[in-house]
Amino acid sequence: MYNLPNILTLSRIAVIPLIFVSAFQFPPFNTFFWAMFAAILFVAASITDYFDGYLARAWNQTSAFGRLLDPIADKLLVGTALVVILAKPDMYTFDYTIVPVFVILCREILVSGLREFLREVNAGLPVTKLAKWKTGFQMVALSMMLFRQLWIGWSYMGEFLLWVAAVLTFITGYQYYQKSLDYVKAEEAQKNAAQVKPADAIKTQKKTRRAPIGKKHAK
Repeated sequence: MYNLPNILTLSRIAVIPLIFVSAFQFPPFNTFFWAMFAAILFVAASITDYFDGYLARAWNQTSAFGRLLDPIADKLLVGTALVVILAKPDMYTFDYTIVPVFVILCREILVSGLREFLREVNAGLPVTKLAKWKTGFQMVALSMMLFRQLWIGWSYMGEFLLWVAAVLTFITGYQYYQKSLDYVKAEEAQKNAAQVKPADAIKTQKKTRRAPIGKKHAK
């Protein structure tokens, strides 16, 4: 269970507190040094998101633990960066930037709820390629925004990419919702079919019993 790919995944979770404290508005966490330190940690953690999956497949070390932990680590990392950006007043330029932040957070909560529901009924919700692109855009956008104090131009580009990520986030969230809804509809159809069959069987038995009586009277 504790192979290198899983250790890389765990490392993303381990650095989250160090990134989060950069939102505090008192020394030493409100300094330029700590802001850059948090940004570098976020970039490094984002890179591990690629390598843990790549190494797990290349070394044939895929595991249920890794499949469970990987999306959780991604959501915690992205969610922490979003909180930091919202908490620090100088982290974004345009007020409307809170809209994609809101969309991303709501989608992550929605998908987490859908996965929990489907897990209870032993159904999966596999990650799509578009969802992987969504995660990539999110991490690149947030990395740029976290380096705002180094060069404000990163923030402009980051905020634009965050809007792109929000659009992909909305699309993939709707796709996951639709897949879950299709599963629910299929389950309801099976239940309705199971309820109809006994009723049809009773009607058939009644008709079968009446048939000989009808023939007897005909004679």
